[in-house]
Amino acid sequence: MTAVVLITGASSGIGRAAALAFARAGYQVAGVARRMDRLALLAQEIAQLPAPHGDFLPLTADVTDPETIYTAVQHTLERFGRLDVLIASAGIGQRGALVEAAWSDVDMVLQTNIDGVLHSIRAAVPAMRLRGDGGHILIISSVAASLVAPYAATYAASKAFISSIAHSLRLELAPHHIHVTDVLVGRTETEFNARRLGEGERRASRLPAMSAEQVATGLLKAARQRRSTVILRFFDRLIVLGNRLLPGLMGELAKRQYR
Repeated sequence: MTAVVLITGASSGIGRAAALAFARAGYQVAGVARRMDRLALLAQEIAQLPAPHGDFLPLTADVTDPETIYTAVQHTLERFGRLDVLIASAGIGQRGALVEAAWSDVDMVLQTNIDGVLHSIRAAVPAMRLRGDGGHILIISSVAASLVAPYAATYAASKAFISSIAHSLRLELAPHHIHVTDVLVGRTETEFNARRLGEGERRASRLPAMSAEQVATGLLKAARQRRSTVILRFFDRLIVLGNRLLPGLMGELAKRQYR
């Protein structure tokens, strides 16, 4: 039976690259995003992949609205008959001093990065339980989840929240044979920085960046291996280790980067 993956945030960045990678690997792909025009272009690109490849189902939904995500899952079941993998990729960044930041920006980060992931999981899990043979949830977090991150505190905290959820949820869902992977992604070249909320300067980072396609390849591998935590690069493992050993120093370096 061909596996089915539902990907949120599929219109751009990591989500879009993941949709292409999983379709290329033969998965049936349901791509969820707010921008149907972007999804339509993605559908055309997937249709032009060398055969054999998986089909693509474009679905407009907003992860901050639980009803639209539930409906997207139902459409996925109607089209493909099952749901095996959820990639919770939709997210947004914010930079700037926490006290001075516009509350609308802070609230949008919390609603998208936290509520959006929870809504996606709560809609997907019942669908995975239907067949009784399990499933896999990949939560796209960030190496920032482990960082002391002045001027990016809201974003980092939102990622710390979903990383914590991933580890607890893994134990809750184990009896249902649904695995959960916490994917800690480092800096990636996407539209993310250009779309980031807040007043922080959009300057080029000195940190090495991955392509979205590299991340997508890592997600495909993670979906097959079912590891508990995935960090894609050695450099990002060093960041996580550095924060564990020297959080004060890492915080000072982050302050220079994010301010």
